[in-house]
Amino acid sequence: MINVLIVEDDPMARTLFEIYMKNSERYRMAGAIESASMAELYCLKKQVDLIIMDVCTALNASGLDAAARIKKNHPKIKIIIVTGQPECDFINRAREAGVDSFWYKEPSEEVILSIMDRTMSGESVYPDSVPKLKVGNALSTEFTECELKILRELTSGDTDEEIAEELHLSAWTVRKYVKVMLEKTGFKSRTQLAVAARESGLVIKGY
Repeated sequence: MINVLIVEDDPMARTLFEIYMKNSERYRMAGAIESASMAELYCLKKQVDLIIMDVCTALNASGLDAAARIKKNHPKIKIIIVTGQPECDFINRAREAGVDSFWYKEPSEEVILSIMDRTMSGESVYPDSVPKLKVGNALSTEFTECELKILRELTSGDTDEEIAEELHLSAWTVRKYVKVMLEKTGFKSRTQLAVAARESGLVIKGY
């Protein structure tokens, strides 16, 4: 039997994963925890072969950061990152962390068990692309990489000067990009832009 650790702070999603494990003849639950901050410690105490881990978990702990630490110290443990958030940078960060597979959540026992089987067989399963979103009048694919970086900082309510310092840009450059994004989306204020971007899941800071 393959021992699976579930790292998920949504009780409903966690229960679904637990049901999938019980229905499977190949997998069994090694445990279920709410915060990625405890995942590595759990791997030291219990036999874990596969981790199914959300990105945004309890205690503001990042599943991606936890995955990077676990893959570094326990490279034989397979990790599948799962998320309901289409944040444009999550897939790239998962690859950089050495995460084996990546899955956008959907209530499908057949799909997740298939991804688990393929992952345990040595395959790396990733989506072909990030979900396409609408932010105001603009599609997510219309934003440049630099615009997305600025937009991510904007969702925290940072000033132009704070964003400029964080991204090593000038405040003038930040204001220019914000103006361009306002024109693309049709929003009248940076607050509207930031709220819409955060609510859509296009950019999420802190994970």
